[in-house]
Amino acid sequence: MMGKNTGVRAQQAEETRARILQAAITVFTRDGYSGGRIEKISAQAESNDRMIYYYFGSKEKLFVKVLEHTYERFNQAESTLQLDPSTPEQTLRQLVAFVWDYYVTHPEFVAILSIENLHKGKHARQSSELRRLSGEAVGVLRPIIEAGQQQGLFRQDVDIKHVYLMIASLCYFYNSNLHTLTSFLGQDMGAQGQRQDWLVFIQDLVVRGVRVLPESTI
Repeated sequence: MMGKNTGVRAQQAEETRARILQAAITVFTRDGYSGGRIEKISAQAESNDRMIYYYFGSKEKLFVKVLEHTYERFNQAESTLQLDPSTPEQTLRQLVAFVWDYYVTHPEFVAILSIENLHKGKHARQSSELRRLSGEAVGVLRPIIEAGQQQGLFRQDVDIKHVYLMIASLCYFYNSNLHTLTSFLGQDMGAQGQRQDWLVFIQDLVVRGVRVLPESTI
């Protein structure tokens, strides 16, 4: 009986921790780091301040876990992709489309990254997990690029880190600056047609960025 009760308590504790973490993502996304006060998070989680300090220690440590969790969820979603390295150009386009769609459908991911950059990576430096998570994200590209190189489609001097940065920046900038771009350009950049046009453009851009150059241009 004691073992069963212990298991139930452990499950309840994990559920409470997960609920607080999700509440923190919601509140930080909506109110920013400074506005994401502990009492707001506990209310969102239908918990209390004491439980947040018990499970996470402080608001700062909670945000570190939020940052790790947002990257972890991205990697988990990416890991479900059926990527076929034998068709590297098509697969690279598929990967770009996934990253783009993830940024569009997960505004909390964009918001959390923007908040952390406003704080100059303060919380990221405290994480022991981000290097592992970044390695997984960059690693997805490796078999695609290497297959393209082996088939003579992609340049031998391609730096996989640069390809990752190109994809991430092209997807992030548009979505993190969506509202100001809409005002600045005088067009609704959140419209489906605008977003689809940009996706096609960046897919072409990424593929052209790694493709072997025609001899006439070398």
